[in-house]
Amino acid sequence: MIQPRRTFVKSMALLAGASSFSGSDFNFLATDRKILSCNQYAWFTFFNRENRDWNADLDASLLEYTSAGFKALEPSAGSVDEIIRLVPYLKKYHIAMPSLYVNSTLHSQELAVASIASVLKIADEAKKYGTEIIVTNPNPLKWGGTENKSDGELQVQAQSLNNLGAQLRERGMKLAYHTHDIELRAAAREFHHMLLATDPKNVSLCLDVHWVYRGSGNSQIALFDIVKLYGKRIIELHIRQSVEGVWQESFGEGDIDYLRLAQELDALGVKPQLVLEQCLEKESPHQLTVVEAHKKDIQYAKRVFGI
Repeated sequence: MIQPRRTFVKSMALLAGASSFSGSDFNFLATDRKILSCNQYAWFTFFNRENRDWNADLDASLLEYTSAGFKALEPSAGSVDEIIRLVPYLKKYHIAMPSLYVNSTLHSQELAVASIASVLKIADEAKKYGTEIIVTNPNPLKWGGTENKSDGELQVQAQSLNNLGAQLRERGMKLAYHTHDIELRAAAREFHHMLLATDPKNVSLCLDVHWVYRGSGNSQIALFDIVKLYGKRIIELHIRQSVEGVWQESFGEGDIDYLRLAQELDALGVKPQLVLEQCLEKESPHQLTVVEAHKKDIQYAKRVFGI
């Protein structure tokens, strides 16, 4: 199994350094929603397959990243120091950071207070460098476990999520709610409650397309029903493809009809931030290098989404 993203974000906190730049140095990083981005976690899975460490040499990692053709990155961060450490390399390679992925724990009142404060500190730092969207996936009770949150915990989580979103909105930023497959269990009660019990002005949706597909039993019906229900709240897409249920090395034709998704979003007048996240799992093919795979990702994504 690949390392869960939550574990990955936590481990990055141990690697943060201590360099700093003025926000004015990043005026060129103004957000452009037409810039195709990629989540840092996807690259982590490729590096992990090759027994390489993304964080060991960020300069080399970001140089390789830009050689694939990217001009924007969605990092995962667990602390302000991680943003500070990353910023010099974003500046050096002229990489925008329109969105940022941050974990949170929101189902307990006590834990939510500290978690919200931490997310806001990270968001305040990221805003200096052009970040507009904060993506968060509230932690499950236990990663890989079978226990679901209680109704009371879901109510607390929704209130906390709305609170976080409201405070980000005051800062001129947007909160995007993200899920994996766990939130789709038990009639997708966690997923639906987070959206039905929060104010759309405060909480938008980062639709992680494949996790919704997989979490609903590999169902495109469920995926497109969610687009029908919540499409107007989608401000970001996490894009991944599989063939016969297995994540592929590159984004292309496969189980999910991305052309239909692009058309349905266009019909709704929704233009989300597009973030490639073509991660690897144990069964994924092994034919391409990380750069080769992401060059193919970019070509296909541009064709499907018309960017």
